[in-house]
Amino acid sequence: MDKVYVVYWTQSGNTQEMAEAVGKGITEAGKEAQVVSVSDVSAEVLKEATSFALGCPAMGAEELDESEMEPFVAEVEKFVSGKTVGLFGSYGWGDGEWMRNWTDRMQKAGANVVGGEGVIANEAPDDAAKASCEELGKKLAAV
Repeated sequence: MDKVYVVYWTQSGNTQEMAEAVGKGITEAGKEAQVVSVSDVSAEVLKEATSFALGCPAMGAEELDESEMEPFVAEVEKFVSGKTVGLFGSYGWGDGEWMRNWTDRMQKAGANVVGGEGVIANEAPDDAAKASCEELGKKLAAV
């Protein structure tokens, strides 16, 4: 498959900005990036994918968005074994615990998480965070 999905949920736009940077890396690596909001896609589209990215900011007590992203991730968890997944998101408080928990969750479900951890940005992604997201996209495109 030459298309790599980047599925995200955002509240303030920070995680969307990161998603677009992941998509840019995928495109630069020669594949088609499909950057979509979680509300505009079904988990079914990822079943045949060998790699994809998921993005969500920290919410509440360092958790995934409960309304849309959590149910989506629960569906993906059922078929993610053997797939390469990139995780990313922004946060405004805490120390990234939500991303460590999300990474552990995906690994326990059998996914290969790119770099063994997600890409995180405190608030709006700076140039370094955007570069990390682009690199994540390139790694996903190489799978």
